[in-house]
Amino acid sequence: MMKKLIIGLFALLPSLTMAAGPSVPLLEANHDLTDKASLQRGAQLFMNYCLGCHQMQYQRYERTFRDIGIPTKLGEEQLIFDGSKVGSHILNAIEKDDAAKWFGAAPPDLTLVARVRGADWIYTYLKSFYVDESRPFGVNNTVFPSVGMPHVLQELQGVPTARFEEVEEHGVKVNKVVEITTDGSGEMSDDEYDHAVRDLTNFLAYVGEPTRLQSEAIGYKVLGFLVILFILAFLLKKEYWRDVH
Repeated sequence: MMKKLIIGLFALLPSLTMAAGPSVPLLEANHDLTDKASLQRGAQLFMNYCLGCHQMQYQRYERTFRDIGIPTKLGEEQLIFDGSKVGSHILNAIEKDDAAKWFGAAPPDLTLVARVRGADWIYTYLKSFYVDESRPFGVNNTVFPSVGMPHVLQELQGVPTARFEEVEEHGVKVNKVVEITTDGSGEMSDDEYDHAVRDLTNFLAYVGEPTRLQSEAIGYKVLGFLVILFILAFLLKKEYWRDVH
């Protein structure tokens, strides 16, 4: 039993290392799960730019539309592109073997990415692509070096270019990205792109934990009940002790 446990822990090390990522300061996503307009825009971005490669195999269209305030009929017409039923899971048609051949590894399912990585990581990652002609898709990423995917939002952001500076880390001089700028060719301004990335991050955070708002609401009600119960118990105690004295 102990041997199996040790083997399992060693098997987890690569995934834990990848989840940790490089030591890049993360930007604050400042996402808001109560902002349904943001969630709706994020869903639209995901369906249009991400679903071609990344699935959400634990999330259903119908549940998503209901939670973020999209009428089922409208969502079925505007956000389901492959003829899937509205009650289906959010899947795509890409074959894992083909995806691994094209990208070096099959694109991960994104249902739980916000819970694994965190919203700040996602937000920073989507803002950290830059041109790198040495990479197969012509881009790299400061948060995920040697990333194996194209910058799918480049038409929105424009072409991002990195400025490097030589810095010393752990006694070794390395070239490090200190700034990323765009050429203005994108469909969005820098501020608009920031908002779009925040919307997409917000949507992924919702999908990672769809019941979070309900759980928090129940938590507040439980705390309120405990406060009232404490007051009643305290008053009851005083009443009993008054008779004793």
